[in-house]
Amino acid sequence: MNNKQITRIRDVMKTHFDLVDGMDTVKSALQTMIHVETKCLLVKKRHENDEYGMVMLSDIAREVLAKDRAPERVNIYEIMSKPVLTVSPEMDIRYCARLFARFDLSRAPVVEQHGEIVGIVSFTDMVLKGLKKSN
Repeated sequence: MNNKQITRIRDVMKTHFDLVDGMDTVKSALQTMIHVETKCLLVKKRHENDEYGMVMLSDIAREVLAKDRAPERVNIYEIMSKPVLTVSPEMDIRYCARLFARFDLSRAPVVEQHGEIVGIVSFTDMVLKGLKKSN
Protein backbone atom coordinates (compact mmCIF):
# COMPACT_ATOMS: atom_id res chain seq x y z
CA MET A 1 0.00 0.00 0.00
CA ASN A 2 1.36 3.41 -0.93
CA ASN A 3 0.85 5.97 1.83
CA LYS A 4 2.60 8.79 -0.01
CA GLN A 5 0.83 12.07 0.65
CA ILE A 6 -0.69 13.68 -2.44
CA THR A 7 0.16 17.31 -3.13
CA ARG A 8 -2.77 18.94 -4.84
CA ILE A 9 -2.84 21.95 -7.12
CA ARG A 10 -4.62 24.01 -4.44
CA ASP A 11 -1.56 23.48 -2.21
CA VAL A 12 0.86 25.08 -4.68
CA MET A 13 -1.18 27.45 -6.90
CA LYS A 14 -0.96 31.22 -6.79
CA THR A 15 -4.24 32.75 -5.67
CA HIS A 16 -3.26 36.23 -6.87
CA PHE A 17 -3.68 36.75 -10.61
CA ASP A 18 -4.65 39.47 -13.05
CA LEU A 19 -7.96 39.13 -14.90
CA VAL A 20 -8.57 41.44 -17.88
CA ASP A 21 -11.22 41.94 -20.53
CA GLY A 22 -10.50 40.81 -24.09
CA MET A 23 -11.55 44.24 -25.38
CA ASP A 24 -8.91 45.99 -23.25
CA THR A 25 -5.92 47.31 -25.11
CA VAL A 26 -2.54 45.86 -24.30
CA LYS A 27 -1.55 49.23 -22.83
CA SER A 28 -4.54 49.41 -20.48
CA ALA A 29 -4.19 45.75 -19.48
CA LEU A 30 -0.55 46.26 -18.56
CA GLN A 31 -1.43 49.40 -16.60
CA THR A 32 -4.02 47.50 -14.55
CA MET A 33 -1.64 44.66 -13.68
CA ILE A 34 -1.53 44.44 -9.91
CA HIS A 35 0.82 41.53 -9.31
CA VAL A 36 4.47 42.23 -10.10
CA GLU A 37 5.41 38.55 -10.48
CA THR A 38 2.73 38.02 -13.14
CA LYS A 39 3.90 36.38 -16.34
CA CYS A 40 0.43 36.18 -17.86
CA LEU A 41 -2.96 37.81 -17.89
CA LEU A 42 -6.12 35.74 -17.68
CA VAL A 43 -8.94 36.92 -19.93
CA LYS A 44 -12.51 37.01 -18.64
CA LYS A 45 -15.35 35.13 -20.26
CA ARG A 46 -17.64 37.36 -22.35
CA HIS A 47 -20.73 35.37 -21.37
CA GLU A 48 -21.78 32.21 -19.53
CA ASN A 49 -21.04 29.88 -22.46
CA ASP A 50 -17.67 31.43 -23.32
CA GLU A 51 -14.26 30.14 -22.25
CA TYR A 52 -11.34 31.80 -20.47
CA GLY A 53 -8.37 33.10 -22.41
CA MET A 54 -4.77 33.83 -21.51
CA VAL A 55 -2.06 36.20 -22.71
CA MET A 56 1.53 35.55 -21.75
CA LEU A 57 3.94 38.46 -21.45
CA SER A 58 5.96 36.63 -24.10
CA ASP A 59 2.93 36.93 -26.44
CA ILE A 60 2.92 40.68 -25.87
CA ALA A 61 6.66 40.84 -26.54
CA ARG A 62 6.34 38.75 -29.72
CA GLU A 63 3.13 40.26 -31.13
CA VAL A 64 3.39 43.88 -30.00
CA LEU A 65 6.93 44.84 -29.03
CA ALA A 66 8.84 42.85 -31.68
CA LYS A 67 6.43 43.88 -34.45
CA ASP A 68 6.59 47.52 -33.35
CA ARG A 69 2.81 47.72 -32.90
CA ALA A 70 1.31 50.43 -30.71
CA PRO A 71 0.10 48.84 -27.43
CA GLU A 72 -2.79 51.31 -27.28
CA ARG A 73 -4.03 50.01 -30.65
CA VAL A 74 -3.82 46.26 -30.01
CA ASN A 75 -6.65 44.57 -28.15
CA ILE A 76 -6.01 41.63 -25.86
CA TYR A 77 -8.37 39.40 -27.89
CA GLU A 78 -6.08 39.82 -30.92
CA ILE A 79 -3.13 38.13 -29.25
CA MET A 80 -4.66 35.88 -26.56
CA SER A 81 -4.89 32.10 -26.56
CA LYS A 82 -8.44 30.84 -26.21
CA PRO A 83 -9.72 28.44 -25.06
CA VAL A 84 -7.06 27.46 -22.54
CA LEU A 85 -6.74 24.19 -20.71
CA THR A 86 -7.74 24.57 -17.09
CA VAL A 87 -7.02 22.35 -14.12
CA SER A 88 -8.93 21.49 -10.98
CA PRO A 89 -7.62 22.58 -7.59
CA GLU A 90 -8.06 18.93 -6.52
CA MET A 91 -5.70 17.54 -9.18
CA ASP A 92 -2.51 15.79 -8.06
CA ILE A 93 0.50 17.90 -9.13
CA ARG A 94 2.09 14.83 -10.74
CA TYR A 95 -0.83 14.53 -13.17
CA CYS A 96 -0.79 18.25 -13.80
CA ALA A 97 2.93 18.10 -14.63
CA ARG A 98 2.20 15.27 -17.10
CA LEU A 99 -0.62 17.31 -18.65
CA PHE A 100 1.67 20.32 -19.02
CA ALA A 101 4.37 18.17 -20.64
CA ARG A 102 1.92 16.49 -23.01
CA PHE A 103 0.46 19.78 -24.25
CA ASP A 104 3.64 21.88 -23.96
CA LEU A 105 2.16 24.22 -21.34
CA SER A 106 3.97 26.26 -18.72
CA ARG A 107 0.94 27.47 -16.72
CA ALA A 108 -2.82 27.11 -16.52
CA PRO A 109 -5.76 28.70 -14.74
CA VAL A 110 -7.15 26.74 -11.81
CA VAL A 111 -10.94 26.53 -12.06
CA GLU A 112 -13.44 25.31 -9.46
CA GLN A 113 -16.28 22.96 -10.46
CA HIS A 114 -18.68 25.90 -10.70
CA GLY A 115 -16.44 27.50 -13.35
CA GLU A 116 -14.75 30.30 -11.39
CA ILE A 117 -11.00 30.90 -11.60
CA VAL A 118 -9.48 30.50 -8.14
CA GLY A 119 -5.80 30.61 -9.04
CA ILE A 120 -3.08 29.93 -11.54
CA VAL A 121 -0.44 27.20 -11.45
CA SER A 122 2.87 26.86 -13.26
CA PHE A 123 5.65 24.29 -13.53
CA THR A 124 7.64 26.55 -11.19
CA ASP A 125 4.91 26.38 -8.53
CA MET A 126 4.69 22.61 -8.79
CA VAL A 127 8.45 22.07 -8.59
CA LEU A 128 9.45 24.70 -6.03
CA LYS A 129 6.42 24.39 -3.76
CA GLY A 130 5.30 20.82 -4.44
CA LEU A 131 8.58 18.93 -4.46
CA LYS A 132 10.07 21.08 -1.71
CA LYS A 133 7.01 20.37 0.43
CA SER A 134 7.27 16.61 -0.06
CA ASN A 135 10.95 16.46 0.97
